[in-house]
Amino acid sequence: MLSTELIANLTTASNLPTQLAAALTQHRARGSGGKRMAHELNYGRHFGPPPATARHAAVVLLLFRRGGQWRVPVTLRPAALAHHGGQISLPGGMVEQNETSELAAIRELREELGVAGPVSIIGHLANCYVYASDFLIRPWLAVSAREPEWRPNADEVERVVELPLERLLDPHAVDEMIIERGPLVFRAPCYRVDEHCIWGVTCVILNELAIILRNIGSLP
Repeated sequence: MLSTELIANLTTASNLPTQLAAALTQHRARGSGGKRMAHELNYGRHFGPPPATARHAAVVLLLFRRGGQWRVPVTLRPAALAHHGGQISLPGGMVEQNETSELAAIRELREELGVAGPVSIIGHLANCYVYASDFLIRPWLAVSAREPEWRPNADEVERVVELPLERLLDPHAVDEMIIERGPLVFRAPCYRVDEHCIWGVTCVILNELAIILRNIGSLP
């Protein structure tokens, strides 16, 4: 476990994006992901080989600094949405025809959050298959050249939540929640951020980023 001082130094370092770019290659070679944060009804299906029918989607974890701290935005979806309403998610969506996954991630970031400034892609995390919706998601890690101004699309985003990377590395942020879906009642690991609980595939992806950050922090 990283000390409080190491966490603070890591998550405020000006060269963190450079460190992450180097760490991503090693991380993918090891094949380590965030499986421990999958909910108990998943049965490992997020990580199984996806079927040929899987639809491709992309999400983006946008690193930016505010108040000297590195953060990523997550979004609270409107409760009225038919799919995942009221849940916390990452900006993203389906990869359109003749579009790369990387371009889809940036397009969705701009459409959902209105980010207008320059954004640079650092690399991608492990693909994650969502069994319930048959989506194969590629998470992209990117960095904003300046502090972004949020102009969220009200049809898709009720609120933008700025998640400090320091929170991902705080063991007290990890908890468990009970999910009820009709007759199904199951437990799900989650990150607690203020009044929000982040679970499901978003939690899995954020946990993989936390693993990479811990690996960087553990280096001499």
